[in-house]
Amino acid sequence: MRVIVGITGASGSVYGIRLMEVLREAGCEVHGVVTNSGWQVLQHECGLDREALRTRVDVLHEVDNIGATIASGSFRNEAMVIAPCSMKTLGSIAGGISDNLLTRAADVTMKEGRKLVLVPRETPVHAIHLENMLKLARLGVRILPASPAFYHKPKTMQDLIDMMVGKICDAIGVDNDLFARWQGNQ
Repeated sequence: MRVIVGITGASGSVYGIRLMEVLREAGCEVHGVVTNSGWQVLQHECGLDREALRTRVDVLHEVDNIGATIASGSFRNEAMVIAPCSMKTLGSIAGGISDNLLTRAADVTMKEGRKLVLVPRETPVHAIHLENMLKLARLGVRILPASPAFYHKPKTMQDLIDMMVGKICDAIGVDNDLFARWQGNQ
């Protein structure tokens, strides 16, 4: 399976990083793309730079390279995930604005009828955010807000991260055992 993973400037870049690791462990080919503000957040929250990220992907695309392979519908991939997804990026995608490689790849993913998952990480949200999410959901985009559950009784921050990444993997069809699934009341 070939998956594009985007990281934007929203807080929560750890979700994108962990997703890249899990996908590679699952044998997926991972193509990464990070926005300019995404690099700033990656450095601040995770202490990662381009070289460190290159070790987590098969191909790292530059966000300004609109001629990259992932900008074309002829590039065959099964899914794209943007984790975290800023409201700027979400709004651009909802408005059909392809002003960089990340939003172009998302637009292509949608037009080709492939799986697109956005992981917005913003709170609170206002009506424009909600309307953009609804518009995209109606077009078949999966919206997975970065809202981990607690029924699996997490003990560490990693448990919370893995629960969200597990849900993202579920949404794109990648088997995982990253969190304890609900077994019903016992």
